[in-house]
Amino acid sequence: MIRFEQIDKAFGPKIVLQGLDLVIPDNQTTVILGFSGTGKSVALKLICGLLAPDAGRVVVDERVVHELDRDELMKLRGDIGFVFQFAALFDSMTVAENLALGLKRRGMPPGEMPERIRESLKLVDLEGSEQRYPAELSGGMRKRVGIARAIALKPRYILYDEPTTGLDPVTSAVIDQLMVRTQRELGVTGVVVTHDLRSAYTVGQRMAMLYQGAIRQVGTVEEMRESTDPVVRQFLEGRPEASVAEMPVSIR
Repeated sequence: MIRFEQIDKAFGPKIVLQGLDLVIPDNQTTVILGFSGTGKSVALKLICGLLAPDAGRVVVDERVVHELDRDELMKLRGDIGFVFQFAALFDSMTVAENLALGLKRRGMPPGEMPERIRESLKLVDLEGSEQRYPAELSGGMRKRVGIARAIALKPRYILYDEPTTGLDPVTSAVIDQLMVRTQRELGVTGVVVTHDLRSAYTVGQRMAMLYQGAIRQVGTVEEMRESTDPVVRQFLEGRPEASVAEMPVSIR
C-alpha cells in the first residue's frame, strides 16, 4: 500500500502540494486527475524517491521513502515500474537492450534475460521487436515498449505518467487496454496520472482529484461521475478554470 501523509512540496515560491493525504490501495489502479500544473507528476516522483517532500511522509509498504538510505531506496525502486510520459527510451539501444538495462541493475543472470524480455514484449503485443531501434517505432509502439520495460521487472507497483499524451484516439485506446490487462494478469497496483478522462474512466477502479495541492475528492469512477463538487464537475465537464474564464479577453 502507498500512503501520502500531509505532503507539502514547493519549488522556490511556487507551492505545488500542500497537505496532500491519499491512500493507494493494493491490487487496483488509482487514477490521479487534475488540471495542468497541479502536481500530479510530482506526486509520482515522490513515490519512488526521485523527489523528497518538504514536509510529511510518503510510505510504501511501511517504508518511509525519503528516510531510506541508498541501498534501501534501490531495493524499493526494484518493486516499482515507472512508465514515463515520452517513453524515455535510449535511441542508441535496441528494444531488447532498453529492457535489459533494468534487469541488469536487478542482478538478473544474462542467460535469463532473453526469455523475460520476450515475455514482456509479448504482453504488450510487440513480440519479435527485440532488435528494432526506437527510431523505427511509432509513438504508440514506443509507449508499449516503455510498459514492457516496467513489466519486465515484475514490480508490485507501476506508475504511469500521462501514458496517452500525444497519441491518437485509437492508439490511446490500445494503451488503455494494455494497462487494464497488466493490472488484471499481473495483479500489480497501478497509479496513473492523467488529464485524459476517457482513459481515466477505462483504466481506473478508483479516482482522486488533485486541486490546489491537496485531494479535492476521491472515490470510484461512478462516485466521481456523480459528484456535485463544483471543482470536480468543472474538470469532468471540461470547462475552463474560474481564474481563466473570468479574465477579460483582449482582441487586437
